[in-house]
Amino acid sequence: MKRLSFIVLCAALTAFAGPYDIDGFDATDVGSPDNYITAEFGGELKKAPASEVSSLQPGRLVVRQKFEDPFGESETMYQLYQGRAGDLSSLVPLTADGADYSDIVSAKIYQRKGMDAEEDAEKVYFDGKFIYVPGMSSAIAYVNNAPVELKGAASESESAVPAPAVEDDEEEEDDAPAPVAKKSRVEEEEEEECDEYDPDCEDEDDEYDVKGNVDRTNRDADERDYSAREASENATDRFGIADEVRFWSAVALSAAAVGSAVMGVYQHMKANEAQDAYDKLDELNDKILSGCEGNKNCEIAVSKYGTNGVEGEGLWTVSNLQSRMQINKDTHDSYATARNIWFAVTGVSLTAAIVLFVW
Repeated sequence: MKRLSFIVLCAALTAFAGPYDIDGFDATDVGSPDNYITAEFGGELKKAPASEVSSLQPGRLVVRQKFEDPFGESETMYQLYQGRAGDLSSLVPLTADGADYSDIVSAKIYQRKGMDAEEDAEKVYFDGKFIYVPGMSSAIAYVNNAPVELKGAASESESAVPAPAVEDDEEEEDDAPAPVAKKSRVEEEEEEECDEYDPDCEDEDDEYDVKGNVDRTNRDADERDYSAREASENATDRFGIADEVRFWSAVALSAAAVGSAVMGVYQHMKANEAQDAYDKLDELNDKILSGCEGNKNCEIAVSKYGTNGVEGEGLWTVSNLQSRMQINKDTHDSYATARNIWFAVTGVSLTAAIVLFVW
C-alpha cells in the first residue's frame, strides 16, 4: 500500500511539474568543447553531477547543454559536462537575485520574460560562483515556476565613485610641476642634430608626448601605424607573390610536358614507319642474295649488277636496294633519337611541375 502511494505521488509530481523546470540530466550525447570550455582527455567533456556544480575548483567550468530534436519526435533533454575554463572574457558573469546557486543549475534561463517554455538558452556555463549565458548581459531564470532575475555581477556592485578630496593650497603648490628652464639656442641646436648611426641618439620625433597633447600623440601614432601597414602591403605586393609564381610556373611546365609527350609519340610513329620499310627491303635483299649461298664474290657481283627481276615495276639494281635500306635505317635512327629527346623533356617538365604543385 505504501509503495502504491509513493508511485501515485511521483506521478502527481511529474504531472504538475512546471514547463520551466529541468526534471533531470539524462542526455547521452557526447559533450563537445568550445571556446569557453576545453576538454582534458580525448577531446570530449565528461559528465558532471549536479551536486558538484556549486563547489567547483578555480579554473573549472560546467556547461549545461540542451539537446532538442528538430523534428519533435523525441523530448528535449539536458546534460551537464565538466572541463577546464576557456576564454570567458566575452561573456558577462551573472548572479541570481533571491535564489540559491544550486537552484539555477536545474532552472531554464531566458533572455526576457514572456518567452515560450521551449525557447530557453541552449548552453549555460557555471563556474561555481557566476552564471554565463552567451549573448546575454542579463537573463530570467524560473525556479519553481517563479521568475528570478539574473543580473550582471558589475551592476550589483556599482557604487558612486568618491569625489576627490579638496587639498590645501600648500599641497597643490607642492604637487605643481617645477618650472622648466628655457634652453639656450646652442642646446636646442645640439639636440636637433642627431647622428643616425649613433644607437644612443634618440630623435624627438620618435617619442610620444603622453603628458601633453593627447590628440596629437594619437594622431602621430595613427600615422606611424598607417605607414607601417602601407610598407607591409608594398612588401607583400613585391615579395608575397611567390605562391602565385610557383603555381603558374607549374601550369606552364605541365603544358610543356603534354606538348613534348605529343611530339615524342609522333616521332615514335615515324620511327616505326621507317623500321617497317627497312624490314621489307631487307627481306627482299636476303631473298635475292640467297642464290649465292654465302659466296662473297657472288654477293658482290649480284649487288653491283643484279636487278630486282620484276618487270613493270621498274628495274633497279640490288645496290640501289641496299642504298634505300641504309636511308630507311638512318631515318629510323633520327626519329628514334628525337623521340628519346622529347620523352626526356616530358619527364623533366612533369617532375618539375609536380614539385612546384606540392611545394
